[in-house]
Amino acid sequence: MQAVDVLKHAVRPQEHAPGRIGYSTWIFIASVLMAMLLLYVWSHIHMTELEYQIAHELNSAEQIKEEQTKLKVELATLRSPRRIETIAREKLQMTYPERAQVIVLK
Repeated sequence: MQAVDVLKHAVRPQEHAPGRIGYSTWIFIASVLMAMLLLYVWSHIHMTELEYQIAHELNSAEQIKEEQTKLKVELATLRSPRRIETIAREKLQMTYPERAQVIVLK
C-alpha cells in the first residue's frame, strides 16, 4: 500500500499557495486588457474617420463659397445697365422714344 499512497500523493493536483494567481485569473486579466485595447483602437479609428469627414466638409464649404462669389459676379454682370441697353439696341432693335411718342400721365 505504500506505493499506492505515494502515487496518489504524486498525482494529486497541487493546491495553490496563498498569493499565487491561477490560470483562469490570468486569462480573465488578458481578456480585459484585450477588450480595452480593442476599444482604444476602435475609438482611434473612429476619430480618424471623423477627422477625414470634417476635412471633406470644410473643403466642400470652401468650394461652395467660391462658387457663390463667382455667381455674384456673374449676376452683377448680367444686371449691368450697359449690357441690357446693348442687347435692347442690337438684338431687339429698340431705340429711345421720340418726344411725340412719350405720353405723360398726371
